Amino acid sequence: MIVAGEPSGDAHAASLIRALRDVAPDVQFDLFGATGPQMRAAGVETTVNSDALAIMGIVEVTRVLPRFIRAFRELKTAALARKPDAVILVDWPEFNLRLASALHRRGLKVIYYISPQLWAWRARRVKKIKRDVDLLLSILPFETEWYHSRGVDTVEFVGNPLSGEVVARYGRDEFCQKHELDSSRPVISFLPGSRHKEIVRILPPMLDAIDLISDKRPEAQFVIVVAPSRQPQEAREIVALHKSASKLQSRLKIIHHETREALAASDVAAVASGTATLEAALLHTPMVIVYKESPINWHTLGSLITVEHFGLANLVAGERLVTELIQNDLNGPSLAEELLRLLEPQANKSMREKLTNVATRLGDGGASHKAASAILRALESEL
Repeated sequence: MIVAGEPSGDAHAASLIRALRDVAPDVQFDLFGATGPQMRAAGVETTVNSDALAIMGIVEVTRVLPRFIRAFRELKTAALARKPDAVILVDWPEFNLRLASALHRRGLKVIYYISPQLWAWRARRVKKIKRDVDLLLSILPFETEWYHSRGVDTVEFVGNPLSGEVVARYGRDEFCQKHELDSSRPVISFLPGSRHKEIVRILPPMLDAIDLISDKRPEAQFVIVVAPSRQPQEAREIVALHKSASKLQSRLKIIHHETREALAASDVAAVASGTATLEAALLHTPMVIVYKESPINWHTLGSLITVEHFGLANLVAGERLVTELIQNDLNGPSLAEELLRLLEPQANKSMREKLTNVATRLGDGGASHKAASAILRALESEL
């Protein structure tokens, strides 16, 4: 049984499934669980369709709580009826830690891939990992020490799934030619996130920054990168409502399905906190990490966050390598100021060099295959 509940988890789970078949070509896998489109394409039988469960935030979850409860019960019932050799839970800790508890105490083997970020907030949940998880597979290098220091010995770092996989399909010249940009002039990309609520909250201050930068650096070119899970129209509607809409619409490009190509072609970028910051780091693109929540979510969740850095690139680096503009710190003037600073040659070169070290720490590639091998070893030990 394999359970993933968000687009990134769906992608990682699908890669893991393909790796399991590569590592053990003679094994017949009967796979079922909570699936997104990529898992279904990889041949996983759908017990619960997780597409409609990929939301975040207290208010948002409250509105669809019955849907989560129903999904939980359906997965629990299926697991107890079919008794899989292993239950593989992928990220999605708010749901999956509860499922781990329900299934492990009934004798099922629980493997957790992409360990929950307990080091960031609600660290006390480590007790649940110790009690309910038989094997914890980590994709961030500092996590193993964190878990070991809290008595979790069943944790293994397998490398980051993005390492070795984040490659632009074509270079800056082709990207610029395709989107009618001048490759000899600065290109600045803006990635407002992969959820609608993120775009609504984060894109407006990005547009304010574009407005300010265009006055100080008229040669600059601007690209809004729409995540694959969203539609370009969402960004266009927000741009149309901006106070400088007529000016902005002629100065920026909105692109879709070219995240890595845009990052690789960019001189600098503003990136919503999350997996995309690691993609930027792996492509050595100087960036500013940004994020903005609803006031109620930030008041409730923000107070629980205990880490010194929000951005994954900074956490991997172990220092504030990338400027973070979070919540009230995210506004047009502050973002414009930092992006303009990063356009300066020396600052740009320095960050690119430091991001190379971040990329090295994320592993040498093949994380999905390493995770698959660890899972198979855990299963073989029970045979």
